[in-house]
Amino acid sequence: MPKIKLMGDSACDITYEQEKECDIEVMNFKVAMGDNSYTTRVDFDNKKFYKMLDEFGGLPSTSQVTAFEFEEAYEKYFSEGYEGIIYVSINKNGSGTYNNAIMAKNTFFENHPDADGKFKIAVIDSHSYTCAYGYPLVCAADMVKHGESFERIVEYITDWVDNAVIYFAMYTLKYAKKSGRIPSAAAFVGEMLGLRPVMKIADGEIITHDKVRGDKNVIPTLIRHTLGSMEPGTPYCCIYGSDGDVEGELVEECIKAIGYPPAFTTEIGAAVAINSGPAVAGIMFRKKQ
Repeated sequence: MPKIKLMGDSACDITYEQEKECDIEVMNFKVAMGDNSYTTRVDFDNKKFYKMLDEFGGLPSTSQVTAFEFEEAYEKYFSEGYEGIIYVSINKNGSGTYNNAIMAKNTFFENHPDADGKFKIAVIDSHSYTCAYGYPLVCAADMVKHGESFERIVEYITDWVDNAVIYFAMYTLKYAKKSGRIPSAAAFVGEMLGLRPVMKIADGEIITHDKVRGDKNVIPTLIRHTLGSMEPGTPYCCIYGSDGDVEGELVEECIKAIGYPPAFTTEIGAAVAINSGPAVAGIMFRKKQ
């Protein structure tokens, strides 16, 4: 059975339990809040970060995972006798992390010409965020346990992320205004009117797909767009943030509309919450062919 190491980063939003049970190496982003620097998933969990974000007056920033950090990881797993590494990255259009992983790969093989043909490194751009690549990573871990080949696992993950879509809504425009995702004037008018933007994340792009008025219309709108775009019978995931009631309502309504429960639910981490705020709802699914 091939010895394969799966890697992701902290924007994939898998749980600590999934990280441990699936033996997935999660590369953690750094977050700066004023003069303080933190490491995601180490210095705080999601709930603590939501509180920190709410209390912080400025705009937090994240720093990409460096090429040096990737080089260290590649060296570690090569020395431990692994035959290959598969790293699935945050959307390369939103972070330099993907390019750093590629740079580290090139450096590794320059330093280890003896590894050519014996050790493989695949770096896959997820084109997305959160469970759009967290979900296939967890599924790929099961493939590793069952002895699937390196090439087959890369093919599976690549196929999934190439076809993943997220519909995602924010219950407040406060954080999108801070991050510049939505202009200040538009955010002000939107809040006055009670508008909730519904974003579509697919193919490496984030666009405003729809707008709804009032919180009660968010989940029905997400489900309506999902039903119109989702490949029937395929797995989907529900996305939520600081409001546990949103998770329950979203799952319940999805089961009614789609006919079966989500593969799992995903609580957004710092990388997403910084731009969207912690009050969110979303659905990730595989698009129709």
